[in-house]
Amino acid sequence: MKRTSWLATGLGAVLLLAGCRKSTDEVVAKPIDYKGPTIETRNVLMLVSDSARLRVRLKTPLEQDFESGDRLYPEGVELTFMDADGETIINTITGKYGRFERNKSLYTLRGDVRVTNVPKQQRMNTEEAFYDQNKASIYTKPETEIRVTTPTEVLTGRGLTANQDFSRYRILTPTGVFTLQNAPTAGPAPAPAR
Repeated sequence: MKRTSWLATGLGAVLLLAGCRKSTDEVVAKPIDYKGPTIETRNVLMLVSDSARLRVRLKTPLEQDFESGDRLYPEGVELTFMDADGETIINTITGKYGRFERNKSLYTLRGDVRVTNVPKQQRMNTEEAFYDQNKASIYTKPETEIRVTTPTEVLTGRGLTANQDFSRYRILTPTGVFTLQNAPTAGPAPAPAR
């Protein structure tokens, strides 16, 4: 009986020492730094008011919010600007993709971007544009192709700066002006000369 208890005590001590020894093959889990969205919201309608009057309306099918305060609009976004009474639409900006950077108060829109001033019936088409909330301005990079259509002409060029309601704009490098007033009217084509 003494021999069995001595053997059991020895075996227990060996197991205890083996259990306390740190394995060098042990995998240490590293913390994962998640950089994805913290919140996803579908069918967003955000209204921004000032002095109880609607100023800006944002619509998007999907908004992704990040810990930094930035937001993504991977399925497109539409910003609508209202006039002083808060009832009449002055301007809209739409894009197939959007991003808002909180620290810059800057919207980036990409993919079939359209800026439309409703009262003046003028619009701008491009592939990328920026809306700076702090400066209340819309602009593109200097090399970005743009097209502005008014009731009387079509202007093409590269680069654009404009005020928030798109009532005043400047094309940085104009490349063409096409007058719509002198456009040919629809009618029978002249017979070819012989």
